[in-house]
Amino acid sequence: MKKKLFTKIISYLMPVTTNTYESDYSGTIEITMFNGKKMVDTENANYSYGSLQKILNFGLKKIPLQNINSILVLGMGAGSVIDSLRKKFNYQKEITAVEIDPLMITIAKEEFGITNNQNTTILNDDAFKFLEHNKNSFDLVIIDLFIDTEVPDLAYNQNFSNLINNTTAHKGWFIFNAALSHTNKTHAHTLEDYFKKYFHLQFFKKVRGTNTLLIGHKK
Repeated sequence: MKKKLFTKIISYLMPVTTNTYESDYSGTIEITMFNGKKMVDTENANYSYGSLQKILNFGLKKIPLQNINSILVLGMGAGSVIDSLRKKFNYQKEITAVEIDPLMITIAKEEFGITNNQNTTILNDDAFKFLEHNKNSFDLVIIDLFIDTEVPDLAYNQNFSNLINNTTAHKGWFIFNAALSHTNKTHAHTLEDYFKKYFHLQFFKKVRGTNTLLIGHKK
């Protein structure tokens, strides 16, 4: 207890690494405490909590969560978006989360207390395979499919947008943490073409100075 308190105090002066893991997908994963709060970092990026959590919180503020009865999270990481939904937005309804890396599911449970319960279902699965076999629809789909600093190319094609359309309920929403740079207009326009058949779209570029969020409301 004294060690944890000391670490928390020191974290207000400098980041403190409290644990290290090795992931088959993302390499070295560090649990870092900064300003009294734990974050999950890879060698190159914040992975959960920290800046990533704030980026997704920006998107969640655009969604009428009072009308949302079910949420699908593709790319749970260590569960920061679930933490936000439950604590910051007081969303207590159904969440299904898909995460390919079993280590991240372990970290979510052991470091942050994010686990299966009555309203939370966590699946260790590939998001793309899950979408291909899924028969359920969700009022909100949150897409956060980073492997370290990159979003897989499979998320940037027409088939993926078709799968998201099939998974999103009537008048439902999606938030896509697309990682597009502000200058990558061609890529952004291509992504827009894929989704605009099904959704009314909003692009928010350089959210907190970094990622692009694409938000869609089903037509």
